[in-house]
Amino acid sequence: MRAAPSEVLVIADGQIQFGSFLMGEGTPIHGRQLTGWDDLPDIDDASVTMPASHGAWPGWLLAGPRVLTFDFLVDDGRGPAGLPEVLDGLRRATALRQEETPLLVQLAGARRLTWGRITRRALPADRKYTWGNPAGSIEWTCADPRRYEVDEQVARTGLPTAEPGLDWHEADPPPGAEWDLDWGGSATPGAVTVDNNGDADTYPVLVVTGPVIRPAITNQATGATLEYDLTLAATDRLVIDTRAGTVTLNDTAPRLDDATARSTPEQAFTLPPAASLLSFRAEEFNDAGALTVLWRSAWW
Repeated sequence: MRAAPSEVLVIADGQIQFGSFLMGEGTPIHGRQLTGWDDLPDIDDASVTMPASHGAWPGWLLAGPRVLTFDFLVDDGRGPAGLPEVLDGLRRATALRQEETPLLVQLAGARRLTWGRITRRALPADRKYTWGNPAGSIEWTCADPRRYEVDEQVARTGLPTAEPGLDWHEADPPPGAEWDLDWGGSATPGAVTVDNNGDADTYPVLVVTGPVIRPAITNQATGATLEYDLTLAATDRLVIDTRAGTVTLNDTAPRLDDATARSTPEQAFTLPPAASLLSFRAEEFNDAGALTVLWRSAWW
C-alpha cells in the first residue's frame, strides 16, 4: 500500500500538502485557483465506429493521468524581507524528482489523497516579484488519477472452521428431558466485508499468513479469484499488491508464477464502490491461517 504523508498538516479547506510542505489558506503561499481536482481526467475511448450504421460499438473507457494546476500568490506579510525564505522553501518542495510524492488536498470539507510529480513550475520575475508578492503556478501530474481517503482501512479473517454441534453427554446422560445440552460454539465463516465508500474501483493489498496450503481469495461482488499453489509455514507471509500486480513471499521472493489456472490477473482484482465480501479458502482449514486486507476508498 502506498504511503500517506508521515504527518498530516492539512486542517482546513483550501489547503494543499505536498510531501511535508503546506500551501494554501493560512500559509505564505496563498491559493488563487486549483484546476483539475474535481474534473474527470482525460479519457481514452476505445469505441469503434460502425462502418455501415450510425453510432459505434462501445469500447473500454480508460482514464489517463490527472493533471493539477495550482495558481498562487506569495505573501507572508513581510514584503521583500520575507521573500527569500518563502521562495527557498517553495523551490525545495517543488524541485524535479523522479518518484511520486503524496499530495493531500482539502476542499469543501473533503480531504483526499493522491500521489504526483511536479511537471511544471512558473514564477515570473516581474514587478510583483521585486516588491515581494510574486504570483506563480505549479503543475502536478498524477499517474493514478484516482483520489483516495487518507486513512488506510484494515480488515482480517481466518480460514473457515466448522461449528462443533450438539454435545449430548452420552457417557453420563441425565434422566428425562433435563439432558445437559451443549449447543456448541460459533463457526468462523472465513469471509470479511470491506467497504469502498468512494465512486471508483480501488486496489486492495492482500496479506496471507500461514500455515496455509494453496490459499485462495474470492471477491463475491465481482467473482474474481486469486489462488496460489503454495504452502506457507507459520512464519511465512505472502503479500499481494493488486495495483502493482506483484506477489511477494516474505518481502523478498516473487511468487507471481505460482498463480493457478483459475486465478484472476492481480490487477483485475479490485473493490468496486459499495461493499465487497471477500472469502478466504485453502486446501486444508486450520485455526492459524489468516487474511489481512488493506485498502482506501477511491473517488474520480
